[in-house]
Amino acid sequence: MTRYAIPAPAIPSLSIDGSSDRFPVRRVYCIGRNYAAHTIEMGGDPNREAPFFFQKNPDNLDQSGEFPYPVKSGDVHHEMEMLVALKSGGTDIPVANALEHVFGYAVALDMTRRDLQGDAKAARRPWEIGKAFERSAPCGPIMPVSAVGHPDHGLVQLSVNDETRQTGDLNQMIWKVPEMIAYLSEYFELAAGDVILSGTPSGVAAVARGDVMEAKIAGLGSLKVTVV
Repeated sequence: MTRYAIPAPAIPSLSIDGSSDRFPVRRVYCIGRNYAAHTIEMGGDPNREAPFFFQKNPDNLDQSGEFPYPVKSGDVHHEMEMLVALKSGGTDIPVANALEHVFGYAVALDMTRRDLQGDAKAARRPWEIGKAFERSAPCGPIMPVSAVGHPDHGLVQLSVNDETRQTGDLNQMIWKVPEMIAYLSEYFELAAGDVILSGTPSGVAAVARGDVMEAKIAGLGSLKVTVV
């Protein structure tokens, strides 16, 4: 029996729709600028170039329905995304086989301290201070592939206080889910429990305390989160 010098932290996990089981989370990969219109609004080139990824921490995922406005920031943005949960992994996974590794999908948000991210970009430093903070990835329950299949098209939409802010379609992803999995597996050994946030459509904008965000993805339901 392994003995630890301090109490072992809990394993981060997510609820699964229709099940009392939990999905344990190992790593969180996030793709940047994966919708052309968002790439343009962030000042990038929408042409298909090699994808890039950053990471959040597993315990940044949160299903409480509340997003605490973070410290040290006065410009926090919503970015709604589809979460991809893996049941297995490996290295050098072929695109044709990539979806065999997917357990399910969920509606999620990549909340961003945009001012701190901007400062880091300007200084050519890593982004984690703007991305990987406490409860920065609200998400809904995982919808198993057995129930929803592999969504590759359909409405992606986020509203704040019933005003639509982000609208897109899953088919507008520059890099599709199988391609993301295959590309990541060239650089990392993917494994069961890994999740991927698959990018956000255009319309990202600031939130304030008291705002109610509602994100929807066709076939995956909705996620309502209050900024507190």
